[in-house]
Amino acid sequence: MLWVAIIGLVMTVLAVAVAGRRALFLYKLATVGPPAPERLEYARTHAGEEIKTQLVEVFGQKKLLKWTPSGVAHFFVMWAFFILLTVYVEAYGAIVQGAITGRPDFHIPLVGQWAVLGFLQDFIAVACLLGLVAFAAIRIKNSPKTLGRGSRFTGSHLGGAWLVLFMIFNIIWTLFLARGASAANGNFPYSSGAFVSLALGDVLPHSSLLEEIALLLHIGFMLVFLVIVLNSKHLHIFTAPLNVLFSRRPDGLGGAPELRVDGKPVDFEDEDLDAERLGRGKIGDTTWKGFLDFYSCTECGRCQSQCPAWNTDKPLSPKMLIIDQRDHAFKVAPYLLAGADTSHADTDVLALLEKPLVGEDGVIHPDVLWSCTNCGACVEQCPVDIEHIDHILDMRRYQVMVESSFPSEAGVMVKNLENKGNPWGMSEMKRADWIEELDFEVELVDEKMPEGTEYLFWVGCAGALEDRAKKTTKAVAELLHIAGVKFGVLGPMEACTGDPARRLGMEYLFNMLAQQNIETLNEAGVKKIVATCPHCFNTLANEYPQLGGTYEVVHHTQLLAKLVDEGKLTPITPIEEKITYHDPCFLGRHNKVYSQPRDIMSKVPGVQTQEMHRHKDRGFCCGAGGARMWMEERIGKRINTERVDEALTTNPDTVSTACPFCMVMLGDAINEKKNNGEAKESLEVVDVAQLLIKSVKSPT
Repeated sequence: MLWVAIIGLVMTVLAVAVAGRRALFLYKLATVGPPAPERLEYARTHAGEEIKTQLVEVFGQKKLLKWTPSGVAHFFVMWAFFILLTVYVEAYGAIVQGAITGRPDFHIPLVGQWAVLGFLQDFIAVACLLGLVAFAAIRIKNSPKTLGRGSRFTGSHLGGAWLVLFMIFNIIWTLFLARGASAANGNFPYSSGAFVSLALGDVLPHSSLLEEIALLLHIGFMLVFLVIVLNSKHLHIFTAPLNVLFSRRPDGLGGAPELRVDGKPVDFEDEDLDAERLGRGKIGDTTWKGFLDFYSCTECGRCQSQCPAWNTDKPLSPKMLIIDQRDHAFKVAPYLLAGADTSHADTDVLALLEKPLVGEDGVIHPDVLWSCTNCGACVEQCPVDIEHIDHILDMRRYQVMVESSFPSEAGVMVKNLENKGNPWGMSEMKRADWIEELDFEVELVDEKMPEGTEYLFWVGCAGALEDRAKKTTKAVAELLHIAGVKFGVLGPMEACTGDPARRLGMEYLFNMLAQQNIETLNEAGVKKIVATCPHCFNTLANEYPQLGGTYEVVHHTQLLAKLVDEGKLTPITPIEEKITYHDPCFLGRHNKVYSQPRDIMSKVPGVQTQEMHRHKDRGFCCGAGGARMWMEERIGKRINTERVDEALTTNPDTVSTACPFCMVMLGDAINEKKNNGEAKESLEVVDVAQLLIKSVKSPT
């Protein structure tokens, strides 16, 4: 066995040296950019929460198991890596002990002869083999050659995936060969439990040479696999737990991250602020968390399959957004690393170094960047917690604030926000016009919240100025009045929360609007806010705290559902309609409010609800998020049309939602369908609050 030990030692040292060199390179590359101290701080101060997340997401494979066939297969393959580490302890122990004593009958102290461990090792190895078969079948069935854009593997590095599957197969069959040969020679530590290995031991010949060769083969394949993993997309085996550890909580959705320079939140009043460093203009501006995203991408394409832009023939694939950045980073890595000498670089390399991150000839095409609706489907589905929206926002910030490069029609929205405090450019005095259409008084907050007023009703720009959204505003106000909830509104003192500006990338304008609103809210003594617009709701609840504005914020469906449960609102009038509900992205995926709108509808007599194929966490966007409400949709099929096509498959009498943007987008698509004779004339889009007020009020 001495020769086996020598060969095994040499192979191990060489493989570990190559793997270690690669790991060091990856670490150095990931740290070329700015720091992300907030990630480390959060993980440190929320250690208990992070341990729970690791158990649920990494070891429990929560996200992967949402996709049952591939999720179950991955669960067993992943656990094979953990459990079969004990086999490598046994293998190396057998080699060392065999070299010393001549008897390679090593077993792990205390547990090494326990039949349960032997069974578990064989069981997980068999399960891993079945998982490989499932992976192969899934990849063949969903091959891009067959499905084209419909395949979630379109754009993935397919050759590398097949190589890794082949290497894992080699590891498993050599594992059984080595264990079977060990059993045949009487060196196997288990007398029962290891059902496959013992069965092989009964049929394999008694041969020390076979056992020695099998051991070396098994260890050799494992070491080659280690090197391959560190040079492929399967690097996620090591980086995914880290990426999950340092991801935003509860996930990468909800509030957008603060704009930072050198790891510190940007102070726009700082005279020394270098405007060229706002956002991300080159790959070297990526934080180490961004590089962890690159390293962790498994190219599984779950994000791509759920992306509304990709599903309507637009160039944005969240997967490719990450892969393209990663591939570019690897190409320029030697010149990004500290102290790199570019004086002898050839023309091609220099051109690559100067390649902009975003541009017609850049790493990311502008059409890719501006197709994103910020719906969050990619982040929701990613099993390794990649934060695609953060990447997009950082690149948009650079394009908007440094390059002044963004869709021209969005410029009108920006000017309106700057001059009038709303995207439509209407006078702030019109914000209270809807109140005149009610038959009861609504308290206008002057300077302070009136005594006894519980909620500030944040009406929002759409709710105050857009005719369709004003119907929701009036319905909510009337319902609160009926329930005896005291509320007030800011009226002309209210300005846009800044969501469209921030999602466009105009962080400076967001900051200005947010600070103005926070000052107004704080001076008025506001503690609790109810908002009808999910974009306002999300911004007030999740982004204003970044600037010192902390309030208890609820969406109107949450408050109305509570009032119905408490008996303060009682639906009595039947609404005999078949209704399908559309989940607004910024209410559903971004803030996990799925049940309350449905609870309200379920309490309305006569309503028959029918879910669309894509709903809740797999709901499909209306196309308005990410400031897309104010940009033309010139590429592919319109997202709102695709969503209405889905709604029409349920043959609804009404489409309900809980967002003014969704009402506008879906309403426009339905009107187009009516004009083409593809939808019945009576079909309309209403807010859940409109359904509730219709049922709460007795018919006259």
